[in-house]
Amino acid sequence: MRKLVLSVAVALLSSSLFADEGMWVLPLLKQQKFAEMQALGLKLGDLEVYNAEGPSLKDAVVRFGGGCTGEIISPDGLVLTNHHCGYGSIQRHSTLEHDYLTDGFWAMSRAEELPNPGLTVTFIDKIEDVTDYVMEALGKISDPNSVEFLSATYLNGLAKEKVGEAFLRENPGTEVEIKAFYGGNKYYMFTKKIYSDVRLVGAPPSSIGKFGADTDNWMWPRHTGDFSIFRVYADANGNPAPYSESNVPLRPKRWLKLSLAGVEEDDFAMIMGFPGRTNKYYTSWEVAERRDIDNAVRINIRNLRQEAMLEEMLKDPQVRIQYASKYASSTNAYKNAIGSNWAIRKRDFERVKAEEQQRLIAWSNKMCEPAYPEALLSLEKIVNDRKDLRFRSWMLDEALVRGIEFSKVPTDIEPLCQALSGKDKASRAESLAAFEQAYKRFADKDYAPAVDKKIAKVMLKEYRRLVAPESAPAYFSVIDSQFKGDVDAFVDYLFDTSIYGSQANFERFKKRPSVKALREDPMILFAQSVKDERKALAKALADFDAGYAIAHRTYVKGLLAMHGELASFPDANSTLRLTYGQVRGYSPRDCDFYGHQTTLDGVMEKEDSTNWEFVVPARLKELYKAGDFGPYQMPSGKMPVAFCATTHTTGGNSGSPVLNGNGELIGINFDRNWEGVGGDIQYLPEYQRSIIVDIRYVLFVIDKYAGAGYLLNEMELVKE
Repeated sequence: MRKLVLSVAVALLSSSLFADEGMWVLPLLKQQKFAEMQALGLKLGDLEVYNAEGPSLKDAVVRFGGGCTGEIISPDGLVLTNHHCGYGSIQRHSTLEHDYLTDGFWAMSRAEELPNPGLTVTFIDKIEDVTDYVMEALGKISDPNSVEFLSATYLNGLAKEKVGEAFLRENPGTEVEIKAFYGGNKYYMFTKKIYSDVRLVGAPPSSIGKFGADTDNWMWPRHTGDFSIFRVYADANGNPAPYSESNVPLRPKRWLKLSLAGVEEDDFAMIMGFPGRTNKYYTSWEVAERRDIDNAVRINIRNLRQEAMLEEMLKDPQVRIQYASKYASSTNAYKNAIGSNWAIRKRDFERVKAEEQQRLIAWSNKMCEPAYPEALLSLEKIVNDRKDLRFRSWMLDEALVRGIEFSKVPTDIEPLCQALSGKDKASRAESLAAFEQAYKRFADKDYAPAVDKKIAKVMLKEYRRLVAPESAPAYFSVIDSQFKGDVDAFVDYLFDTSIYGSQANFERFKKRPSVKALREDPMILFAQSVKDERKALAKALADFDAGYAIAHRTYVKGLLAMHGELASFPDANSTLRLTYGQVRGYSPRDCDFYGHQTTLDGVMEKEDSTNWEFVVPARLKELYKAGDFGPYQMPSGKMPVAFCATTHTTGGNSGSPVLNGNGELIGINFDRNWEGVGGDIQYLPEYQRSIIVDIRYVLFVIDKYAGAGYLLNEMELVKE
């Protein structure tokens, strides 16, 4: 009997830990979750994971660019991230002659590493709880409707005041920011060091780094080697500096060891990274809004746009290169919306949130706290009242702003008009030169007018079908008044007559520039009309923002009071977080089960030489046939590719290091399964899985496939 009781207790503990969700703030980790992490298999002390005063694992985790994560893997500043995080940089270096997207790129010496203007790598030096400091400052604001408690400008101003201008001057490349947590009920200040000399070191071909492409995106099982390698450079003193040939590889505070031991079912795994945004504290009304407006519009419009885009990409290799990144970006959010709606319906999130609201109301009545039920009433009214405006805004954004590239043509023509009207030849020439530069920024190397024209026809037809004429941008009346509702003829007219319609049109304008041509240009009028409508909708929706922010803050405050402040994690907000769980497969549906590990066998099984998403490089097939996997193979002799874990991740966690109980790198997070994307609202323990490229596959590709094994000489590899 005693053994039975013990077994049940252990099972309950395991179930509780397995079901645990969370993107935890590092300074609170010891109080909140460290004991549970150790029970699952963490062997490190808390200060080895996060130490405010000395080096720890957090110093090896960086924000890569503006929306991904990376990890430092050598004392010479090597950074690992995802292939899709480095995709834009790889694309910018690609041409038809040097197609690094298709063929891959490997610098065989540091002199061959490629600079990437605009790309940054950000380290977090310190995280401080500044709640009392911020609350004191907010208390001096007399306006009861002020939403400064969420204003980045206001909060970052407080951050600079706190550290002082002298500190920032004496620490080049250092920035400070204060972020709101729990809807503005708690605040942390982040001291960051930002490096801007980041060079491309290596990337596999897309047939490895993007294997499965859009078909497999958000799917498990997965067989993608989604990684790329960069290096951070600094000045001679280790400080951030603009690109210079005299810069040297950064000597970081901490770098990760790479484990060759692999993973087994139920192994402990933890992820550190910069998750972008979650909505754990949605109300039931916001869940319905997300399902019926946000996701529904995105799914419909992007599906139409992607069909048109892909058709052109498959016809022309040049278009494929130009639109590869645009297509990938579009499909990423498209599949996310599909998975989100599946989860909302599968687990009835609307009901789950409604029940939580009822518990809060009952608790509030018992505790004589009327503010929390009142906040819920306010939130319900706000969400209902903004419904039509939100639908129009989403349609405008998806179909016109994002969907039609010429909706973003430069519309600031007055400086040129004034110059053309005057007699100053120098001013005229200067204004024409500036106008030409603006044109070139719009019609850059990744813009194809014929593709934009095709997509525009599809987008405009669907927009007009779903949005009433009186709610459309004003210029759209031309479609009916001059073209009798013929969208195709209207779009053809724009491209035939606009200055921006083609290079030939622009050259004709340059020869005989006129104010009349500018002010009557149909694309400029179209784009300005879209901008005006977007501005009007934003203003109308903004009228709800203050009331929503104040009510939401009060609602979250009520939940924290009811559950206890340490019981819950704050929504993701692109700050450094930790999540943990176990390596584990899952059952997506009845009588179907997916294991935790994929191998190179699956790559060969998926091979389809007629489908660009599933082409397998000849060199990879040679290595597979020879079984030449080196020290990276599993005990079974198979070559591992990817694995999945129960860790709670979202956008921004792309490229995040996946660590074992010893804090060693075992993989790179690169995706989630589509059944788990609803975890942005409510964690799904039986479905939610992070999809991770096995570090052994990364090393195999670098060493055996690319022949860049010299890079391994600067890494610390751990065999057991």
